[in-house]
Amino acid sequence: MPKLSPADVPEVKLDSAAASIEASLPREVRRGLFEKPGTTVVAIVELTSKSYTGHAEGEDKDPQVKVRVTGCEVARTDDDAAALLDAKRAMWRDRQIEGTLDEIGQGPRRPDAALLDITATKPTEDQLKEHRRQIEDQRRAEYVR
Repeated sequence: MPKLSPADVPEVKLDSAAASIEASLPREVRRGLFEKPGTTVVAIVELTSKSYTGHAEGEDKDPQVKVRVTGCEVARTDDDAAALLDAKRAMWRDRQIEGTLDEIGQGPRRPDAALLDITATKPTEDQLKEHRRQIEDQRRAEYVR
């Protein structure tokens, strides 16, 4: 892996594998994006670096890293979108105060803290498992008939 000098800031490119974004878009959101150009969708996106192009000794090539969307959840309600936008603004304010707005830096210490209020009203992992169990039980009961 090439070593970057403190002055180097790699260009970040999104690779073509964006299936997790499409899978996270409910039907009504997809239709809205198509039918109303300019529609904005708010989402939480996880990016994972997949490959890089370094600069070899004596080569005049800027460093690049390709990232892939490996997780995505789209806000389906106005309250969810507002909470995500609030978290984004809080993170932006933190970067501005930390002086990392245009630099590589440590970033926010607890970006999830801004979402604690909204996540308190969402199902827990145990509730999701119970829901899936109930759906499976219903499917089995119908199959037995």
